Amino acid sequence: MLNQFSRTQLLLGKDSMEKLAGSRVAVFGIGGVGGYVCEALVRSGVGAFDLVDDDKVCLTNLNRQIIATRKTVGQYKAEVMAARMKEINPDADIRIRKCFFLPENADEFPFAEYDYIVDAVDTVTAKLALVMKANELHIPIISSMGAGNKLDPTAFRVADIYKTKVCPLAKVMRIECRKRRIRKLKVVYSEEVPTRPIEDMSISCRTHCICPPGAQHKCTERRDIPGSTAFVPSVVGLIIAGEVVKDLCRQ
Repeated sequence: MLNQFSRTQLLLGKDSMEKLAGSRVAVFGIGGVGGYVCEALVRSGVGAFDLVDDDKVCLTNLNRQIIATRKTVGQYKAEVMAARMKEINPDADIRIRKCFFLPENADEFPFAEYDYIVDAVDTVTAKLALVMKANELHIPIISSMGAGNKLDPTAFRVADIYKTKVCPLAKVMRIECRKRRIRKLKVVYSEEVPTRPIEDMSISCRTHCICPPGAQHKCTERRDIPGSTAFVPSVVGLIIAGEVVKDLCRQ
């Protein structure tokens, strides 16, 4: 019967659509990359999600995040994303966790229920904790190596972490994964040499922070505040979503 996923079914087939509908994907980080992952996966027919992010939409997110509009500034990203996804597929089962994932709270998450994990978080500590948990429980995971300070969306590649090059974050992850005896990790990374952001204090979050009062993680706490565009994080998110769909259909 004709439905909203019929055009996708023409390519993937009925069995694959049933697999997607019965899968739960946990997306950690609902920002420039994670937002597009959620968008593509719910449009592809994935039936259940856990959205994990403690951040709120900021004015500076409007240049690249699919959930960021003037109306959503100040709202929790996970809530805005869930509402948008429900408008696309009212039958989707979406659970929200408004928190920042850390090794200390890892046991509070129902990892056993996840069919796939998407790592779109910013910190190495959180990334490693997610990878360790996924490895321990044999859950497929794909990790974004970051889209900040990049201008070439055609330079992104899908590879195992140990086959990456150029990307500074991937280098750190390679070293840390090797220390923890992680044998493999699918990542999306860029072979573009990162661009150095222009030092303009008149538009810097360092001196003009607009994070809402009480925000747990402010831009001013970050060691580096990367530049970004509308056309790079979106590509990374769509690449990740494509890998998730293909992997779930093969299970």
